Amino acid sequence: MVLLTQPSQRSSSTDALDADVIIVGAGIVGATLACSLLDSGLRVALVEARPQSAGLSNRRAYAVTLLSADIFRGLGLWDAIRPAITACSRIRLSDGAYPKVVWLDSKDLKRQDEVVYVAEHNALLKPLYDRLEQSDSLHWCCPAQVMSVDYLPTCAEVTVEIEGERQLLRSRLVVAADGAQSPLRQAADVTTKGWGYWQSCIGFTVRHEQPHQNIAYERFWPSGPFAILPLPGNRSQVVWTAPHAEAKAIAAMPEPEFIKLLEKNYGKQMGRVEPDSPRRVFPVRLMQSDRYILPRLALVGDAAHNCHPVGGQGLNMGIRDAAALAQVLRQANQRGLDIGHVKTLKPYQRWRKLENWAILAFTDFLDRTFSNQWPPIVWLRRIGLWMLRRIGPVRMIALAIMTGQFGKKPAIAKQAAYGIAKSSK
Repeated sequence: MVLLTQPSQRSSSTDALDADVIIVGAGIVGATLACSLLDSGLRVALVEARPQSAGLSNRRAYAVTLLSADIFRGLGLWDAIRPAITACSRIRLSDGAYPKVVWLDSKDLKRQDEVVYVAEHNALLKPLYDRLEQSDSLHWCCPAQVMSVDYLPTCAEVTVEIEGERQLLRSRLVVAADGAQSPLRQAADVTTKGWGYWQSCIGFTVRHEQPHQNIAYERFWPSGPFAILPLPGNRSQVVWTAPHAEAKAIAAMPEPEFIKLLEKNYGKQMGRVEPDSPRRVFPVRLMQSDRYILPRLALVGDAAHNCHPVGGQGLNMGIRDAAALAQVLRQANQRGLDIGHVKTLKPYQRWRKLENWAILAFTDFLDRTFSNQWPPIVWLRRIGLWMLRRIGPVRMIALAIMTGQFGKKPAIAKQAAYGIAKSSK
């Protein structure tokens, strides 16, 4: 890894570019994209506003789909990630206190023993950072603040501030992986569509007396989904969705009162439950950017889209964006194309925008259908749960969407999945 610390005095010719791709944002999605390009022949610079230690100290947990796992396998990172995460063999779906439940398990996929993984943020980010640390070709600017970006006909000029000094970097393409409020997206006047939900999420981890048996839970209460994601040890991540005022009130409850309400929603399957981390409240919204690309600019992850956390799809959409964009850039570079030209980037937008719309619609449908007590809707969703319990192909379709098997897979993931299928025979 090469640290960029000296001001650049380059000319504007493409031969004097500091990098071919500048990725702004070194979270999981940005780091995945950087790792995906390391051996592509493209020079990559990674710009991150916060110190590396800030990202590595994040203990938020995520559902990781089979497709995301295949992408990490294809990058050669899975052996480093797997020991620090939980593999779930079953998912339990329930509609509040309704006694009929749905079990989704690996036999419905006919592929392997797991249906989903659960990983804390640092369990994914550290192996990515370790790989980037080993590279002699990656330019790392961290901590560095992007001050401005100028998109020119042949390159983009990015002014960053590092330790009080301003530096000008030039590249053929800038990738915005800088989060839901993406300053790069806003500065480029990329418009978005979407809405804020009436709900907020409370996220925290818990410790429990009994083992979680590697089972993930999604319980749909009238106020919103309540997810339990098992972590290594007798710990789980809880994602508790409720209307804004109710979520704030729950997060502010004294601990004895909070634990009592938590156990009521959590259930008794794991015995006594105790909070293991502070309660973090964040609003929920659906957002889709009208464009994922402009001349010299591409959006990935939360910079391009946001979805409801039900089903655990958000991070996985971003990981898939990163793998897809890396594939498009690799192929374009091999053909000698200008990787920052809109025509070159269009296959990425066509590929990911439509698929992301489908996931956004799926998560929106789930939340609106199950956070609803109107009798006709309740009747319809109970029929849907009956179909999931009784009809195998319906379960397979639902699992295909939830595990990332829906849509076009990046080549790196298909190769990894083929290797698993071949070795299991």
